[in-house]
Formats: sequence, C-alpha cells, structure tokens
Amino acid sequence: MNTDITRYDILTEWAVQPTEERDWSAEIDERVTFLRNTMMAAGRTTLVLGISGGVDSLVAGRLCQLAVEDLRSRGVFARFIAVRLPYGEQADEDDAQKSIFFIRPDRTDTVNIQAPVDALHAAVLSAVEQPESSESQQDFERGNVKARVRMTVQYEIAALNQGLVVGTDHNAEGVTGFYTKWGDGACDLLPLRGLNKRQVRLLGRALGATPELYGKPATADLETLRPQLMDEDALGIPYDVLDDYLECKDVPKSYADKIKAQYLKTQHKRQDPPAAMGPYTTKTATAV
Repeated sequence: MNTDITRYDILTEWAVQPTEERDWSAEIDERVTFLRNTMMAAGRTTLVLGISGGVDSLVAGRLCQLAVEDLRSRGVFARFIAVRLPYGEQADEDDAQKSIFFIRPDRTDTVNIQAPVDALHAAVLSAVEQPESSESQQDFERGNVKARVRMTVQYEIAALNQGLVVGTDHNAEGVTGFYTKWGDGACDLLPLRGLNKRQVRLLGRALGATPELYGKPATADLETLRPQLMDEDALGIPYDVLDDYLECKDVPKSYADKIKAQYLKTQHKRQDPPAAMGPYTTKTATAV
C-alpha cells in the first residue's frame, strides 16, 4: 500500500467540477444520453435498480426512467424496472414509496430479502464452532450480507429481462469506499459518477424532486443493532467537508487526514484482486 499518497494524487482521480460551475440541465441530458447509449451498445432492453428511499437511488432511478422513455420515443423497446428490496419491514418505507412515485418506473418488483439473509447468516455462524467476533461485528457483517443479497436479486432480475444493473456510486462514496464490496458496489454502469453528494442532491432538485426527497439525510441502514445509522456518523466525516475536499476547497487538516486514511483503507475495493501473474506471460504470448 502506498502510504505516501497525497491529496493531489487522490484528487487526480476523484476530484469533481466545482458545484458553482455545473449546468444541471446539461448534466441531466448528458447522463440520460450515457444511459441510453450504454444500453444500445450492450444490446440490452432494460435497466434495473434497487430503490431504497435515499437520494442516490432517487436520482439514478429518475435518470433511468428518462433514458428508457427517450429510447421509446425513438422507436426502440426499452423499460426500467425499479426494485424494492426491504429487509423485513423497512423503517422508512414511506420514503421509498415516495421515491417510486416520483420516479414513475415502468415496473416495480419487490423482493423481501430477510429470509435468505437470515438463513445465510445463521448457516455461517453455525458452521463456525467458536465465532471470534462480537455480536456487533456479526451484525455489521450481516449488513454486508444484506447488500450482497440485494445485488444478487438485481442481477437475476436483470438476467431474466435482458437488463443491466445500475449502480448509485458517486465520487463521495467512491473516494471513501463507502459501499459493500461485491454488494452495492457491484453494477454494470454508474450514472452518478463525477458528482459529489451535494451535487447529487442538486441534480435531484433539477429533476423536480421535493426538498423532502433530495434533502433526506443519507443512511445505508444495514445494521440491525444500529438502525437508520447516518452515513456521516458511520464515516465520521460530514458530507459537506467531503464534498469540499473533492471540489479542491479548503478543509480542516484533521478531516483531510481522515479522508486520506479512509481512502487507503478501502483501496482494495477500487482495484482488481491481486494476481500472481498477468493473463499473458511472455511465454504464452510468444506461443500465440
């Protein structure tokens, strides 16, 4: 791990255009075009996205719906499937339904993931004779199981419908690795990349969402023992500070150091798994 990395090195990859310079109408057009062109290039007819009730899936979902409507206006069959993936009864289900109403997806599928998540979690714990982790650590890891089961459901729905799975990752989550590896971090395309959190909210406003929806405090809500835990509390970094960092603005050194530490700790999520050798050695390349 390169611990000598600087803020300049991080921002070379993750910096975002200042909020003051954004043209939100152009942003919508650009991202809708991206979704439309990616579908066409892949030869797929459907976009699939889990809708949680948060601002990220709200904005990405509305962009998806606009993209498929654009394709249909050109005589191309296309549709958007919004997927509700509650674990039991979701505390903020009303927000999720308000998001669905705003997005107006072509279809909404609901799969309750509680039974498979609990079964997998219980099977693992029963296979480990003496778990070395605490109850809170086990609950945290069950949260990652939730994210990975949600990913599995979305991919199956996509496979059954000639679809692509849409992700909601943006630069504020990307630089901090604030997602589950092979869970909500797994997708086929990322329409929010290049934005930070405040910019996702402003894009939601430009799309016509109400302040209640685009301004909702962010929570992954994966932990049962700490329900509705705010992202900012989990990270220990306010989104405003993180967004300023990504926009090359001044931030307190303590937070800059914390962001760097978080970036380094989660670097494995942004890289391919280490391999003993590349796919082609000199010998095999020569033989070919």
